[in-house]
Amino acid sequence: MEPILKARGLTKRYGKVTALNDCDFELMPGEILAVIGDNGAGKSTLIKAISGAVVPDEGQIWLDGQEVAFRTPIEARAAGIETVYQTLAMSPALSIADNMFMGRELRAPGIMGSLFRKLDRPRMEKFAREKLTELGLMTIQNINQAVETLSGGQRQGVAVARAAAFGSKVVILDEPTAALGVKESRRVLELIRDVKNRGIPIILISHNMPHVFEIADRIHIHRLGRRLCVIKPQDYSMSDAVAFMTGAKLPEGVTEVA
Repeated sequence: MEPILKARGLTKRYGKVTALNDCDFELMPGEILAVIGDNGAGKSTLIKAISGAVVPDEGQIWLDGQEVAFRTPIEARAAGIETVYQTLAMSPALSIADNMFMGRELRAPGIMGSLFRKLDRPRMEKFAREKLTELGLMTIQNINQAVETLSGGQRQGVAVARAAAFGSKVVILDEPTAALGVKESRRVLELIRDVKNRGIPIILISHNMPHVFEIADRIHIHRLGRRLCVIKPQDYSMSDAVAFMTGAKLPEGVTEVA
């Protein structure tokens, strides 16, 4: 099976600091791939390079077998890669429907939309309601309520639903449960599984080892700006993963090049 998303030799330097050092990456169709690593290991730079937020100095990226070179997140989104950042990138005062369509609003048909830029609100609200219902999120009664009235878990749910609605190829989730309580975290993990069951592969960046080991199919361990190894959660313990991450020990057959 060919990876849906593949990178080879990604390198990114900021002055004398090398954030990515000849890094490789693979995401297989339909899987949840967790990306873990110590602070400063280069995880964020890797994800930004894949999602178009950073342009690597060297290396290549392939999506669905085609080489791509995203220069902006908008280009990555147009190609089917959606990212939910830790900050959620939502406008609290706007409604759920408006947030779902932020940056890609639907215009009303005819002259009202083309000339007067009128939005097609009924169509946007219908689409938003359908997508939230698909992912079991219609505990949110009113699609027009402001996002600031939602709980942390509901906001995260809307952000994930938006990504799943428009991310036709890949969804990237950056620390989706970081600011949530136990119950809300559980709901978001179920949501991630729902997205996977719809056939969309997910890249999950997380520091939460129990969550990673619970839902990931494979775990990409990032260290010193590059991929150290990829493990399967059933083959290793959480303490093994932490030891690989911190350099306390190395996986079999891996010799670390600093």
